[in-house]
Amino acid sequence: MAYTYEELKGKTVADLRDIAKELTAPEVQGFSQMNKDHLLPALCHALGIDMHEHHTAHGIDKAGIKAKLRALKQQRDAALDQHDSASLKSIRRQIHHFNRQIRSHVS
Repeated sequence: MAYTYEELKGKTVADLRDIAKELTAPEVQGFSQMNKDHLLPALCHALGIDMHEHHTAHGIDKAGIKAKLRALKQQRDAALDQHDSASLKSIRRQIHHFNRQIRSHVS
């Protein structure tokens, strides 16, 4: 049976040991002595499962927004050097807006 990281994480140590008993991979050798913190990564490595879920942004041009953010950060540094608080506040708000836009489209 194919498992996901979340399924394995929800299982008890006894269940994880039963799964490890069926495997012959060297990563799970000595599974009966392992606790859940050591057994879970070993099982994931033996089964070829990613330890975390990869998040991607959908519905936006992330590369374009990142380019705008880099330009805004340069403008922010220039405003800091010139002690221009009005434009600094505006630039920081724009940076905040773009960061929130990226975060809201991540799934």
